[in-house]
Amino acid sequence: MSASPFSLAGRTALVTGSSTGLGKAVASCLGQAGAKVALNYANNQTRGEAALNELQEAGITADLFRADVSDEASVDQLFTAIEGSLGPVDIVVVNATPDQPHNTIEDYDWDFYQQMLDFFVKSPYLLARRALPSMKSRKHGRLINITSEVFHLGVHPFSAYVAAKGGQTGWSRSMAGELAPFGITVNMIAPGWIPVERHEKDPQEDKDAYLASIPMGRWGTPADVGWAATYFASDEASFVTGQTIAVNGGTTRW
Repeated sequence: MSASPFSLAGRTALVTGSSTGLGKAVASCLGQAGAKVALNYANNQTRGEAALNELQEAGITADLFRADVSDEASVDQLFTAIEGSLGPVDIVVVNATPDQPHNTIEDYDWDFYQQMLDFFVKSPYLLARRALPSMKSRKHGRLINITSEVFHLGVHPFSAYVAAKGGQTGWSRSMAGELAPFGITVNMIAPGWIPVERHEKDPQEDKDAYLASIPMGRWGTPADVGWAATYFASDEASFVTGQTIAVNGGTTRW
């Protein structure tokens, strides 16, 4: 593992959906930088415990918490549990995601659209609202939303996910201005397609086509996203807010 150039010693970080994939990598990078890490899962306790063991074996102070981050009562219970175990939350990384099937507009129903909005607009709202009283009292906080290049590229047929990611991006930009006077930053990381466990069964021809579109000519890694999050979480990024880092090898440029 690489050593982080940024110190998060004394900070507590919550990473939602962090039992696997990008979330686990983000949690690991934050932990390597010295943060105490709250891992979160919704359903698969075995996978969550495996992720916890992995971080603890690497010398990271971490604990595991089950919660549905799109449910208000569950979010409140999550923060109460983290505060009791690891202390007040300084860093919130919103990463949890449901399945993301590509469908035409005729093949989606509103329930699916609503699920996307619950994960990518309602969840950031609930997490921020619960975290903010403590962050405001301490004049410090980091909200980091894992968005996606799909919003900037207008990927299709993928309207439900793209629309929800657009909502998450707009919400983050607005919150950045609202919270800046309190020393709280709100930033976004927009990964490209970075293969993780849930992509194992994706068609090889789709992977080959996407890889061919990446200017850097290689796949990104989950740690690429994790180190970007570590920068946003650090004191060195204290004057950076409302911004997006695209972690995609140059697929989007603006």
